[in-house]
Formats: sequence, structure tokens, C-alpha cells
Amino acid sequence: MGARSSPPPGRSEAQQSFDEIGTHLSQVTFCVVDLETTGGAEDDTITEFGAVKVRGGEVLGEFQTLVNPQTAIPPLIAVLTGITNQLVAGAPTLAQVLPSFLAFASDSVIVAHNAAFDTGFLRRACEKLGYPPPRWTVVDTVGLARQILLRDEVPNCRLATLARHFKSRTEPNHRALTDARATVDVLHGLLERVGNLGVHTIEDLAEFTRRVSPQRRAKRTWAADLPTRAGVYLFVAEHDDGPERGRRRQVLYVGKSTNLRARVRTYFTAAETRPRMDEMVRLSTGVETIVCDTPLQAEVTELRLIAAHAPPYNRRSKYPERSQWIKITDEAFPRLSIVRAVKDDAATYFGPFHRRQAAEDVVLAIYDGFPIRQCSPRLSVRHPVNACALAGMGRCCAPCDGSVTPETYGTIVEQVRTALSTDVRPAVAGVSERLGRLIEQQRFEEADVIRRRLDTLTRTGRRFHRVRSLAACPEIVAAYKRDDDWEIHVIRFGRLAGTGVATPRDVPQAVARDVRATAETVFRPPGPLPAAGIEETERIADWLEQPGTRIIDIVGDWMWPLHAVLDHEGLVRHALSHELTHTVTP
Repeated sequence: MGARSSPPPGRSEAQQSFDEIGTHLSQVTFCVVDLETTGGAEDDTITEFGAVKVRGGEVLGEFQTLVNPQTAIPPLIAVLTGITNQLVAGAPTLAQVLPSFLAFASDSVIVAHNAAFDTGFLRRACEKLGYPPPRWTVVDTVGLARQILLRDEVPNCRLATLARHFKSRTEPNHRALTDARATVDVLHGLLERVGNLGVHTIEDLAEFTRRVSPQRRAKRTWAADLPTRAGVYLFVAEHDDGPERGRRRQVLYVGKSTNLRARVRTYFTAAETRPRMDEMVRLSTGVETIVCDTPLQAEVTELRLIAAHAPPYNRRSKYPERSQWIKITDEAFPRLSIVRAVKDDAATYFGPFHRRQAAEDVVLAIYDGFPIRQCSPRLSVRHPVNACALAGMGRCCAPCDGSVTPETYGTIVEQVRTALSTDVRPAVAGVSERLGRLIEQQRFEEADVIRRRLDTLTRTGRRFHRVRSLAACPEIVAAYKRDDDWEIHVIRFGRLAGTGVATPRDVPQAVARDVRATAETVFRPPGPLPAAGIEETERIADWLEQPGTRIIDIVGDWMWPLHAVLDHEGLVRHALSHELTHTVTP
């Protein structure tokens, strides 16, 4: 859908950034920690620190010290650990030890066996002594072991059991440094196992420990060779329908991203928590991608593919066939009708609405401000009929019984047409008298109903005029600078017809001419519809309206009527005044 210059020298589509590669486990500094304490309650305290810092299988340093808890050590703890009151009597206090440990463990990934216990004590110590809460990456060897090892390999995941299983050189004995050394050997044994499962970076390890199902995690290789550029991805499933019908391809989900590889990878990690997406990934048999020149082209391509394939897992997709429109009918005495489609019949349409209730709210807002008829039968100028109760209430000018001439009624219809398509102020001001009366009578719930209707009218009006203004414009050529490149788009009748990118080596105007020459031919649609889906035109409007977008050339007019849309302040002002009320009184 356009032209693109070749990427600058040194910029390879397959080249990964450091963020995408992650930090390889062999380059990660682990600080393996074990603490001995006076107990497991929150008011207990630390009696011994033991820590071993390792990287790439090499020990970088060790940290060990007893701590005077400044409280009695329970006899059972003393028997279990061998740490007695006499042993810690001359030891430094926690306030003296903690700064040294924090310095030792800085810039490390904290590892512990049953890490929640040890990190909990460390965080409470920091809080008590006024240190900022540590923001460590934490690896729990218990959690890793439970995910990696089978039940027939080890009977449990206690540190002594795992140390024997991995043939640790150190036997744990409930002393901090000894247990930390044993945990180092257990960690290395577990990392060797996960390496066979495709876990090679600390980021991979973090995802692995978050209990992603093996079936989902195994599919992460699908993302390995995907491009890192903007584009659209499709999760697909191949179905075998038998020898006669062969294989059938179904698109399950369509998404977009500015980095296809990074985005698709998240579906195989714990970052993706939506149950429907987990189900979708399990059913899919592959991922396909479409590279796009710009993020806007990716957005538009995504919308078009959703419309074409109706993927079952795209809950966010819009269904244009379910849209509602308000139409001013073409008959002797026109009325308002809610319809599902815009026809090429030169009638006046207003919308679209995603919900019928919103369309009904706008119709009722018009009824509140104008005495246009609300009945649906076709009326004849020559054969009047009896008026309904609305005429007696002053809510209808009663063209049915000849109370108004066709010319007078036509004036009312033109006022309604103007309110919907040119100037919304009379529709808002038309309810001001009734709204003021309700407020004076403290009938606030009824007043809020009118407010909601007016709010829907003005909100839909903004959407309507954004779309209609682009739908009526034969061509807009615009550019937006992102980093060092200029994104260039050709929009015709509200449809993205061409896309290109001008790099610093290119002349943007020359690239724009090429994109314009090769852009899609688009025919004028019946107004107010654009030549694309409503949501596509809205995305284009978002792009055009963002600060920094520059118009290179335009054919036709891209504009809104001056008073077609009111902000909240204008809505309140006109709803509470009578200055612009000019509906015809029969």
C-alpha cells in the first residue's frame, strides 16, 4: 500500500536490541542468600547472614556474619542451628550489619531457598532501619525445583534433598553460609536443566518461574525469527477436514505492534494473563506476520483483516453491520428513523451509533427540542387524520390533522437537519426552558435524563463530523516525523490509500509524489460514509490531528461547521439559555 526507501546502513531488520536479547544467565551476578533467625514470625529477627556471590559458575565473594538479635534465642532454634545467646553476645547488631550486606548484594539477582522467607526478613529490616525498600529480582530455588523436577526424581524440595540430588559439594546444616553454598550448587543444577527448555536469559527465567504452561512456553520459538518492525500478526490454526476437503486455515486472532517479535513473544510468557488468549495460543498452530511501513498502516491493516476474517478471539473488533444511524426520511412529512445502513438516496444521516440506546437518546433529544412528528405511519397531505396525544401536549406540531402546512412542517424538518449536520446549538437550546423548570422543581433525575441525551448528541456529533469531513475530502497528503524518518500517508475519502517513509537520505516531497502516484484508486462513497470502515477513518483522524502532522497537499476541503460540536462548557451555556431557541410554533 505504498513505497518505502531501503533502511539506512547499519540498520538490519533482523538485528535485535539488547532489550530484546535480554541478559544471558552466564552474565548475571547472583547473590545466593541464607538467613538464620530467632523464628518465623514477623516480630522475629535475624541472627546470621550468609551469602555467596557468583557469576558464570565462578564464586566472586562470600559474606558471613553473626548478628546480635538483642533478644533471647529460643532453645529450640539454638538446638536446630547451633546459634546460642552466648555465641551472638559479642556480634554486631543488625543496624551495623545491614549496610554491609546491602552493599555486597547490590546490582545482583537475589537467590534463596524459599525466598519469600529470607526476602521478607530483609525487607522488614530495611523498613525498620530506614533504608529504601530493595527492588531486587528474586529467584526462588524451591519454586524452580517444583516446576523442573519430576516427582519420581526427588521426594520433596527441601534443601538437603536437592543438595543430594545435584551432588552438592556442601551439605546443608542450618548455618547461613553453609546453606548458601549448598544453594549455589542447587541453583547451578537447576539452571542446567532449564537451559534444555530454552531458558537462556534472566528474563526467560523470570517468565519460567511464573508458571506458564509448558504447552504455551514451548511455542515461544515461533517468535524467534519474526521481524522487529511494525506490522500485523495473525495467530492461525490449520484444520484437517479429510481427504476430500483437505486442510483449512482459520485466523484465530489478529493484532498489531510496533515490534512484531517482542509483541508475539509476550503471548508465550506470564505477561499474557487473559484466559481467552491462553486458550487461543493452545489452539493455534502458527503465527503469520505482515510488515508495515508505519504504525498507522499497521492499525489500518489490523482493522481490515479483522473485518475480513472475523477472528473468534478478537473481542475488541467492531462490527460495522451492527451500527445504527438516524435518518431523516424522504416523504411528504419526514420523520426520524433509526436504520442499520446508509443508502445512496441523498437523505440526511447522522451517526453512527454502536448501541441502539444511544441512537434512541439522540432521537429523544431532538424530540425534546423540535416539534417534529414521532409517529411512523406515512401521512398524506390530502387525507388528514386525527392527531395523537402528543399534539395536545405541545410535543408535536400535528401535520397529520392539517394543523401546519407542508411548508411550515418543512421548515421544522430543515431546522432538525441543520441541528444534526451544521449547528447543534438550537437543539441544545431547545430544551433549556424545560431543563430550567425541572431544576427549579428539584426534579434532578429527569433533568439528568435530558443532560444524558444532550451529551450523547454532542458526543456523537463530534464523531460524525470527524468522519464526514474526511469522507468528503478527495485527497489529503500528510507527513509526520518519527525519530529521523518522515511517515507519509495519502488519504482519499477517509481511506488510507498509500503509505511511505522518507529516511534522512530521502527528499520527503519526492517520496510523497511516489506514494501519491502509486496509491490506491478510491471512488467517492455515498455521504456521510467514508470509503473505509468508520474505525479506520477515526484512526486516520487521530493521526492527522496529532501535534506535528504536516499537510503536504490537499484536494477539497477538510473542515467542520463552526458550531457543529459543543464542548462541555458550551453545552451547559446553551442548555441553560433561551437565546438561540427558534423552533417554529404552529
